Amino acid sequence: MERKILYKKSVSKDLDNIHPEQRLKIVNRIEKDLTTDCNKGKRLAGEFEGLWRLRIGDYRVIYTFIPEGILILRIAHRKEIYR
Repeated sequence: MERKILYKKSVSKDLDNIHPEQRLKIVNRIEKDLTTDCNKGKRLAGEFEGLWRLRIGDYRVIYTFIPEGILILRIAHRKEIYR
């Protein structure tokens, strides 16, 4: 079942901080992986319980499920994502 991918407004700021080549790779992977298999990522625990992450190289995509589809909450380097 294909799900619609939605982005939180603040994600555009996250993407502005990423090199254009990497940015394209990340967005393509999000669209490819999450529309076809929404459980491709890993469920987070602890303080971030209820959220999921998708690993794309050194970057992490944090997302959650909503009735309309999948909402991308944050995209950042692995060193910064959980701060």
